[in-house]
Amino acid sequence: MTDRPNHLGEYLRARRELVTAEQVGLPDAGGRRVPGLRREEVAMLAGISVDYYLRLERGRDRNPSVQVLQAIARVLQLDDEHLAHLLSLVSDHPRRTRRRPRKETAPASTVELLSALPHPAFVEGRYFDILAANAMATALSPRLSVGGNQLLDLFIDPAERGLHLDWDGTTKCYVSSLRQSVGTDTDDQRLIELVGELSLASPRFRTLWNRHDVSTQRGASVPFDHPQVGEVRLYRERLAISGTDGITLVVYHAEAGSSDAEKLALLGSSALPPADGRDNGISRTRHPSVGRD
Repeated sequence: MTDRPNHLGEYLRARRELVTAEQVGLPDAGGRRVPGLRREEVAMLAGISVDYYLRLERGRDRNPSVQVLQAIARVLQLDDEHLAHLLSLVSDHPRRTRRRPRKETAPASTVELLSALPHPAFVEGRYFDILAANAMATALSPRLSVGGNQLLDLFIDPAERGLHLDWDGTTKCYVSSLRQSVGTDTDDQRLIELVGELSLASPRFRTLWNRHDVSTQRGASVPFDHPQVGEVRLYRERLAISGTDGITLVVYHAEAGSSDAEKLALLGSSALPPADGRDNGISRTRHPSVGRD
């Protein structure tokens, strides 16, 4: 027996429960006690024995071949991104040999860049903590200020939920991106605390987290319903910051010459720096759990 987490088994079970008999061409006579495919159905369709598949789900075999995993992935209807994640879970896959630093800090040069950008922009950590933000970002959402966490705000804060017209799609995107980011590195205390808090507070988060969806968060068109300027659609760009471990610069911008650009400019007219001017328009404080040593 082993005390190691059974990442492969958890993932197979979660994805199996999302596929129906009808989707794989099997008759469904009813009487299923749990959603999704039965273990023996996955084994049959993948061309492996039921006993071997049980060993995989229960963590008694952690070294399946790529061919076996690809066969299972076809049954579970995994796309390329989910297949890549599945392959990363086997025990002989190269593992991270060092623990990530507990403290995440926005590079000073990037913080200086934020104040010069004419668009809402902020720096986010690996777990969507806000590490730095310019005044335009906090004008778009007051929650986009240092010490905030986008996941906590999205799932728990009614004002942030109301800001996002496609809240369902946005929450799904963020949770699957979190899964993709952490991979098997699930023993980080910051992640444990964040997932625990969200799981207790939000049934929607629990549902999404238990699906084990993975995706890379890319540039996207995001619709907002802003209390001052109304509905506005902005493009979100996410740029990896070189020399950091998963820290990202996020910028929102509107199509040039559009009504959305006019609304963003109007919003920017009230995006003033702090009264004392010490931070040059960069907000810097809030969540006590961000940046702890």
